Formats: sequence, structure tokens, C-alpha cells
Amino acid sequence: MVPHIRLFIVALLALLMWPTTPTGAPPAVADAMADAASALLSSLNADQRSKASFAFDDANRFDFHFIPRARRGVPLKELTPEQRDRAHALVKTGLSMRGYTTATTIIDLENVLHAIEPPRTGPNAFVRDPDLYFVSVFGTPSPKDPWGWRFEGHHISVNFTVAGGRPVAWAPNFFGANPAVVRDGPKQGTRALREEEDKGRALVAALDASQRAKAVINAEAPRDIITMANQEVTALAPAGIAMKEMTPAQKRLLEALLDVYVGRVAADIGKSRFERLEKADMDAITFAWAGTLDVGGPHYYRVQGPTFLIEYDNTQNDANHIHSVWRDFNGDFGRDILREHYKTVAH
Repeated sequence: MVPHIRLFIVALLALLMWPTTPTGAPPAVADAMADAASALLSSLNADQRSKASFAFDDANRFDFHFIPRARRGVPLKELTPEQRDRAHALVKTGLSMRGYTTATTIIDLENVLHAIEPPRTGPNAFVRDPDLYFVSVFGTPSPKDPWGWRFEGHHISVNFTVAGGRPVAWAPNFFGANPAVVRDGPKQGTRALREEEDKGRALVAALDASQRAKAVINAEAPRDIITMANQEVTALAPAGIAMKEMTPAQKRLLEALLDVYVGRVAADIGKSRFERLEKADMDAITFAWAGTLDVGGPHYYRVQGPTFLIEYDNTQNDANHIHSVWRDFNGDFGRDILREHYKTVAH
């Protein structure tokens, strides 16, 4: 048995044995988030805190993006070394070790871009800077009242919502990489999103001719992920091949691809997510590919289930620039889940 499949099965068995809750991951995860967010906020001076803190219902909570642009929040650039450590400690409560390592690799690509791109000038010019990643806390970390936090900059946006002392949402979750493969210099060969590409390719390569004819929905890949940074998303048009139409081996490859995205977040949050996937009918999940099958050419795929959407696109910069995202139809920013929370808990 190949190692990643064995790890997936172990994780899935652990999930099945975990005491289930309808509202999210275990309270310990929320406690860790609240402690880390409170520690960071308490270390900030008044000016820093005014940048980092927002009301829970502030419209900025929904204003996520993945391009280099001005953002609200406190940037790493304005933090002391101790405060920066506390910001990273908060990020670690929401991401797995693999997810955190991927995030720091993405951040380090700003140094690569700074070295290989010509200087930009003009009023709208942006700076490639690994310190221009921002932390925002929405509401007051609490074991009862809803609150949330975000860590965001160029090519990273991780958003967490906590309600009733449990993390109930971790979407949108965006990771990008430019360059997708560092082709020159001291970091040559670095691939921040290696698994996102390789696992998708492994699945499409495993399909037989008739299955592939169904899975490949377009010979040309779209120029970017279709949902972009839309604040709300709905299911895209049905397309591709359904999990129920796959062989057991192919299903395991699709599960391994799902695990790449679910595996970005802390283990207990991921376990809760797999519970929800199973309840929503795994066999209904579809996989669709667009663009060339040749390595190095522009390509796109999406994985869509009854409750979620994964999009991956590598077309820009001569197909060396990846965007990948997980969106929830009924849970981005905790919207629908919070509605249920407010129905059942007095505020």
C-alpha cells in the first residue's frame, strides 16, 4: 500500500471513531485559537490593535482576496519579533504542520518574485514583500459568542469562524504559488503546491479513455479560477465524472486529492470536515479537468460536491502560476452555520 493512501485510511478510521458533533471541531481547537488570538491582541499597542481588531459583523470579514493589494489588518511588517511569533502561533492553531509549511513557502516566494521581476513604478505599483501579510481578528475571542480571524496576503487567505466554542468554518481557504516551479536561483526546484498539481494529474491519468472523455470538459483551461474572490459562491454547472463512476483505485486517488485540501487545516478541523463530506454523499462528488494533460502546459481542475467546491488553475505566466481554493456553498465565513447557531443559542 502506498504511503499516502495508508495515511489517508488511518486518518479516516480515526475520524470514524471520533465523537461526532454537528457544529464543528472539538472545543480544544477553539480554545487554542482564542488563547493565541488573545495573546496576540494583548501584545499590540493601541495603534496596532486598532488595525487588527474589527467587529464580528464588519464587512471586511467577507472581503477576502489573493492578489497583492492594500489590505485592512495589522501587517507582519509592523510587528515586533515577539508579536510576529504570536501571529504565527495563531496561524498554527488553524493550519496543520503541512499547511503551515506550505503557507511559509508561499510567503517566501515573494523574495523570488522580487528578484526576478522588473521594478514596478507608479501610484498603483505593489511591492513584493514577505512581511505584507496581515492578521485580522473579528469580534472578541470567546467560548460562547461568535468570532473569527483571518491571515491574508498575496496568494494566501485563510479564514476561520468560531461559534459556541467550536470552529465551524475554515473557508474560503486559498493558496497560490508564483512561480509554481522556481526555475532558477538558489531556490530552484521549489514547488509550494506540488501535491495540489501532482494528485490532480495522478487522478486524470488513472482514468480510462471513456472516463477521461467525460472528465475533460474543455480542451482549453480558463484563465483563472472561475469563482475568483467572489464573496458568495454557488455550485458550478454539473460537469466531469462522478466518484460513483470510478473504480475503487480511482476513488482512492480522488480521496487523496481531497486530503491535500482538507489536510491544510488542523487535524481536528479536518476530521469534522470529512464527517460532513460523508453525510453529504461522497459518491456525488465530481472531478473535472480542462486544458492540456501535458506537464508544463495550461491546465485546470475542479472537485465539486453537494456542499463544497475545489478549484485549481495553472495558466498564468506560461502555466507557472497556480491558484487553488476551497469554497463552501453553505459555510463560507460561517454564514449558514451561524444562522443555525443563532436559532439555537440565546444571544
